[in-house]
Amino acid sequence: MCKQASTWLAFLFGSRMNAKFESSIKAIPYPQERIFSFLADFDHFGDLVPKDKISNWSSQGDSCRFTVDGIGEVGLRIVEKELHKTIKYTAEGKTPFNFFLWVQLKEVAESDSRLKLTIKADLNPMLKMVAAGPIKKFLEMLADGMAAHKY
Repeated sequence: MCKQASTWLAFLFGSRMNAKFESSIKAIPYPQERIFSFLADFDHFGDLVPKDKISNWSSQGDSCRFTVDGIGEVGLRIVEKELHKTIKYTAEGKTPFNFFLWVQLKEVAESDSRLKLTIKADLNPMLKMVAAGPIKKFLEMLADGMAAHKY
C-alpha cells in the first residue's frame, strides 16, 4: 500500500481525537442542591430515560448500563462530583467509544437553575461523522428529560 493511502486510512480509522458535544442550556424550576442530589445517584434515572429511545436500563447507585437506539449499549460510572455544581460520568465496560459526560448546574435564583450537558469523546474522524448526530440527539433528549423532571 502506498504511503499516502496508509496515511489516509490511519487518519480516517485509526487516529483518535477528542470530540466535544454540548446540549443547549435548560432552565429548571428547582433549587440546584435538589437537582444535584437527584442526578448524583443513577438509581433515580429510571424515571428520566425515555422508554422509546432507551432500553435495558439497570443501575447500582454510582453506575448504570442501558442501550440507546442508534448508538448501542452504554455504561456510565460517576467519577467526580463537585458538590451542587458538577457531576462527571465516564464510560464503563464495553462501549462503542470512550467518553466523559458532564452535568453542569448553576442556580440563578431561588428555585431557578440552569443545566448543561457536555460529552467529550475519543473518536476517530470517521466515527465522529457517523456518531455526531445520534450523540447530539441523545444529549438533547437527556437534557430535556432532566429539565422536565419534577424534582
